[in-house]
Amino acid sequence: MKSKLIYLLLLALVIASCSGNKNDKGANGDIEIPDSIFNDKPLLISEGAMDDIIQNISSPVEMAALLKATGVPFSQKYLCSTDNVDNYKTSFKRAISLGIFGADLGYLNMYDKTGTVISNMSAIKTLSDELRVGQFFDFNTIKRLALNNENLDSLMYISVSSFNNMDTYLRENNRSNISSLIVVGVWIQGLYIATQVVKEAPENSEVIERIGEQKLILNDLLLILKNYKADKKFYNLIQNIEKIKKEFDPVKITYEYGESEAVEVDGMLVIHQNTTSHVEISDEQIKKITDVIEEVRNKLISL
Repeated sequence: MKSKLIYLLLLALVIASCSGNKNDKGANGDIEIPDSIFNDKPLLISEGAMDDIIQNISSPVEMAALLKATGVPFSQKYLCSTDNVDNYKTSFKRAISLGIFGADLGYLNMYDKTGTVISNMSAIKTLSDELRVGQFFDFNTIKRLALNNENLDSLMYISVSSFNNMDTYLRENNRSNISSLIVVGVWIQGLYIATQVVKEAPENSEVIERIGEQKLILNDLLLILKNYKADKKFYNLIQNIEKIKKEFDPVKITYEYGESEAVEVDGMLVIHQNTTSHVEISDEQIKKITDVIEEVRNKLISL
């Protein structure tokens, strides 16, 4: 299910943009990355490695599609409240929350909850305006599409374009520290929704396996964030991600390698690797992961 819908596109652009960034001050000057971090030593992860990260990330849209396919009903309680958006006064908080609301947008779109999308997109527009990227959101068009269920595909498309253009702008203006926070918000909220579903419906083995696979991305997220560890807020965020990683460490992922085969794709011969992954995760481990994700997620939305 390696779809390239909204947030995988976002993540691809974000992660690829992390090299070469020097510093950034948010709207209130609350995020500042000293030049010395980059002048004294290279980034902790190369662009090539970042490309590999993209292939291992499950977007919230992917996860929502999986939840919907297993028959799990939509639940409003998994979503982050948009009531207090105007109280988010720092760029750090705004960027994290933009990612969280972006993950919720994927969940809402997948379940065709177009009415609720309006308040969600309003929050996204507010946060993006404060981060000086609001010009990429055509809120009037989004609102019109959200009120017409027949235009869901168009709503998805404009969501892709909005986040795509926003992140290109951040990348080109050396603000990838903001982008990294959006990535974390997207990932945390997507995983939070999945673990809450399993908490109430523990028989969903496919969802549990997808949760276990997130172990693969944790080291990469940490490598990205550690580029900004000189900032206290980033340092504290890293500690929280480390706490999540600790609960994922016992999860075992093994691979079964099959024979490669040549397939034709768009008139070109492509070698397809037949590899299957197997995730071993106990009930106790999934409970601990669920608890720590809930703890960190709730901490982030209350910053």
